[in-house]
Amino acid sequence: MSSPTVISKRSRSSRQGTLREQQKAAAESKSFWERFLPLDWSLWPAEARLLLTLTAIWSLAGLLVLASASWWVAAREQGEGAYYVKRQLVWMAASWSLMSFTASINLRRWLKWAGPALWIGCLLIAATLVMGTTVNGASRWLVIGPIQIQPSELVKPFVVLQAANLFAHWKRTGLDQKLLWLGSFGILVLLILKQPNLSTAALSGLLIWLMAFSAGLPLFQLFGTAIGGALLGTASILINEYQRLRVISFLNPWKDPQGDGYQLIQSLLAIGSGGVFGQGFGLSTQKLQYLPIQSTDFIFAVYAEEFGLVGSLLLLLFLMLIGYLGLRVALRCRSNQARLVAIGCAALLVGQSVMNVAVASGAMPTTGLPLPLVSYGGNSLLSSLMIVGLLIRCSLESTGLIGGRGQAQRLASDQRRSRPDR
Repeated sequence: MSSPTVISKRSRSSRQGTLREQQKAAAESKSFWERFLPLDWSLWPAEARLLLTLTAIWSLAGLLVLASASWWVAAREQGEGAYYVKRQLVWMAASWSLMSFTASINLRRWLKWAGPALWIGCLLIAATLVMGTTVNGASRWLVIGPIQIQPSELVKPFVVLQAANLFAHWKRTGLDQKLLWLGSFGILVLLILKQPNLSTAALSGLLIWLMAFSAGLPLFQLFGTAIGGALLGTASILINEYQRLRVISFLNPWKDPQGDGYQLIQSLLAIGSGGVFGQGFGLSTQKLQYLPIQSTDFIFAVYAEEFGLVGSLLLLLFLMLIGYLGLRVALRCRSNQARLVAIGCAALLVGQSVMNVAVASGAMPTTGLPLPLVSYGGNSLLSSLMIVGLLIRCSLESTGLIGGRGQAQRLASDQRRSRPDR
């Protein structure tokens, strides 16, 4: 006769085999796409589903707007109208893959990687000052073979993650850690200013400040930091002549309509020509080499000319919906870190978009910020869709079904069920 121990082992092996067969059958019953989802689609929160849907719409609409804005110039300068669109499609595929990968990784792991990634970003930004490619007086790109890397764009998601790491447990964090990471953020902003890239430096500083405010840091400290940031920005404008000229041309672009004010004047003409309903898709005239940088920084002007006031208002409503969903995700998060990540991601997507619109419409001095998921550029696409992936991950983990302690508890529960009764 078999001993009780042998019977127990056979029973355990049989149950484990049955469990594996059930898991295999469940996996085979799923569709091709469901196998790659971090959580079964039926269990996704409404916010995550809507975010994914809106991101797909945003990406497709961005490709169409880019095609309209770049086709004529690409045909004239590159000999192929679809030159920029084809390259954007390649970067779009890579960026959506990165977004899927980001959403499938535990948020705790991303938070763990954030610090080293932030320091690597600082090193790469410093490298642009030594061996970077200079365009329009700014050294922002590193050329690696056929690829141009813009570290100041790629580091943005990790700024959000590390700010959440720092401010979520501010009261329990030691003074040495506070000084270390605040110093790291300060070095990052100074390096970006040195390129010079005032717009990205200002956006990064505002993002960190907003996350600190959301975490409940003392107002007098935040007020002092805001004053320091304003003084630093003013000093950068006074030191760098081209930034000073941009501010002067912003205040009165018609003072030098063929020089420093030309860009803004052409953008305002494009927006004004759109009227209420616009000229129609593909029918912008300012993009015919009247409007400079029409595929990147001033692509909103082309959009506004073709879709008019109604289209511009719809874009702003779309951005408000993204911000609202980000706040909904933040309110549902189960930890302070995840909540701050969600707030930072939503603020970065919406804030950068609003700043781009404000520049094109003359509400802000001219800066080099692209319109997320619309402007031409692979680095901006990678950064923006990784941020969307982090926001979706925060929403998925808010269910308690994946990530963090909830996942560990379920695994332990499954292991207990698979054990034989004693």
